[in-house]
Amino acid sequence: MQNKGQETVIRATVIETLPNAMFKCTIDGTGEVMLTFLSGKMRLHRIRVLLGDKVEVVLDPYGGKGRIIRRI
Repeated sequence: MQNKGQETVIRATVIETLPNAMFKCTIDGTGEVMLTFLSGKMRLHRIRVLLGDKVEVVLDPYGGKGRIIRRI
């Protein structure tokens, strides 16, 4: 886990794909399942995210969803 300014970045694994660039991911280490969406830059450059991909997720400060910012 690392902090970028105020953002908390964690690593996760994609376990399910949903419509509208939404994904269910498990957080590495804890095993918690969270709902995530694809960031605007990844949509703009049409970066594909598939099942089993390792991704970096920025957590929402209010505890809702996470934003996928990078595919590892």
